[in-house]
Amino acid sequence: MERERVIHPTITEVLTGTFKVPAVEILPDSTMDSLEMDSLAIAEFAVIIKETLGVEADSDKLYKDATLTDISEFIREGVAGAVPVSHAR
Repeated sequence: MERERVIHPTITEVLTGTFKVPAVEILPDSTMDSLEMDSLAIAEFAVIIKETLGVEADSDKLYKDATLTDISEFIREGVAGAVPVSHAR
């Protein structure tokens, strides 16, 4: 799906454009906390992601210790409509 390919660039664009995070600090293992995003900024980020990608990105899921890789995966699953499936019987 096209929206899946724009997740990382969208996250980068939102962080640099809206929150003025330097692009060099936006790394896969960066956390919202390491990017100095407080709880209000995280909530605003969640709203922007919902408006931009159509994914309900509850700010509780975007907790301060989540890496950008974790957040991208959460959003990717939301965009894809994926629900984790257990193969255990």
